[in-house]
Amino acid sequence: MIRPLTTYSLELNEAAQLVSAKYAHSADVHITGIAMSDRDIQPGDLFVAAPGAKVHGAQFIASAIKNGAVAVVTDEEGALLSGNIPTVIAHDVRAAAATIAASLYKSPTRDLASIGVTGTNGKTTVTMLLHQIFTSAHRESGLIGTVETRIGSEVLASSRTTPEAPELQSLAAVMRERHMRHLVMEVSSHAIALQRIKGSHFAMVGFTNLTQDHLDFHGDIENYYQTKAKLFTHEYAERGFINIDSEHGQRLARECSIPISTISRESTSAEWHFSNKHKISQVYEISIRGTGGILIESTTSLLGAYNLDNLLMAIAIAHESGVDPVELATIIPTLIGAPGRLDPVSIGQNFTALVDYAHSPDAVSNVLAAAREFTPGKVIAVLGCGGDRDSSKRPLMGKALIEGSDVAVFTSDNPRSENPTEILKEMTSSISMSTPNTVIEDRAAAIEYAVGLAQATDTVLILGKGHETGQDIKGVVTPFDDRLQLARAIENKK
Repeated sequence: MIRPLTTYSLELNEAAQLVSAKYAHSADVHITGIAMSDRDIQPGDLFVAAPGAKVHGAQFIASAIKNGAVAVVTDEEGALLSGNIPTVIAHDVRAAAATIAASLYKSPTRDLASIGVTGTNGKTTVTMLLHQIFTSAHRESGLIGTVETRIGSEVLASSRTTPEAPELQSLAAVMRERHMRHLVMEVSSHAIALQRIKGSHFAMVGFTNLTQDHLDFHGDIENYYQTKAKLFTHEYAERGFINIDSEHGQRLARECSIPISTISRESTSAEWHFSNKHKISQVYEISIRGTGGILIESTTSLLGAYNLDNLLMAIAIAHESGVDPVELATIIPTLIGAPGRLDPVSIGQNFTALVDYAHSPDAVSNVLAAAREFTPGKVIAVLGCGGDRDSSKRPLMGKALIEGSDVAVFTSDNPRSENPTEILKEMTSSISMSTPNTVIEDRAAAIEYAVGLAQATDTVLILGKGHETGQDIKGVVTPFDDRLQLARAIENKK
């Protein structure tokens, strides 16, 4: 967890008052940092002992104190284990921690031109396109997302799409300290529901789409939508950009309480839309119409029609951020997609090989449709579903795979604590399969099989893990990178 060089300090009783909490074992204590993991604690920190899915964070209070924690924020249950350390007792520990972290670091997201992007699919690509645009326009910016975190040119590993609140506020404080002009970040529905962004504020927020995913967490689509919609309120944002090419986008545009701009790949009634998009070989010639009649004409080599949605969102937000339309037209041809998103693997083979992160029914359908656009031959696709995640989408993903490809190979993804054989049964429960469609549980073997079938003009797609470099089986993560496995399979075929 990266920290700013500037020293920050907050009195514990002031922190308690901020969140309307009581505190026990009080003392004249100043906190100089805050962390949710005992491993991240530094001397002078407030330790956040929140209840978890499996264990209560209070179990780690002793370790946090050993590492230098001077106080704890927790709930009534956790307070029973806090001993004599000064303790803030909050009803909602995560919300309290987020508010305290934002106050400690003096609300850094408000001092940056912060941009948050949410949606089931497209968050990573939109944010990475924006970071590229700002960099090309000589605007120093930070990036927080699924694939990586960037502070200017420095690259840091990301552990989750949106960090926990203490890490998020610390990162934003570092970006402010290093004179970043923009912060561009992905905002997941989990982050909104779990209060990770509480205390943050965005100049602009974007909504890409909403399709079935994460229902194991949210329960149903309506709760999932309502969680996303919270980002488009005055608590979190000044202005919104909403893609209205879906029912949920249209609904959000009607219901949202902040000023918005609408975006559409198909409808010219949206403020930002394409007046022309013509594909020539592997390049789209595009004309974008925007606010005030702006016209931006350019070309893009981003693969897949759905990436036009991502590009349009990024262009609209970049323009609203002050990037000149003429400069944008020059920058667009240089933009590349996010790692693990229709990511090509080429070592001289006579067929196309791609890796993609698609892990929802809609994403699988869109990626396969994109592959169909540029594939004269067969589309051969490999897909699995992750364990300990929304199981209701598994048969839908299986159906999307079988309908969108010429050859469907079902395999294991990250089974986690679940039995991969049972996951595969759920994926194929409503499917009638015949050769060469098949189930091969071992992911490396499945990739080898797909590559073995490929001939000139075919496309091989490995779906689900994208940029990931490990496979989680029974709590043990072993090295596994689809891009490397695909390259090895191609090499073995030669």
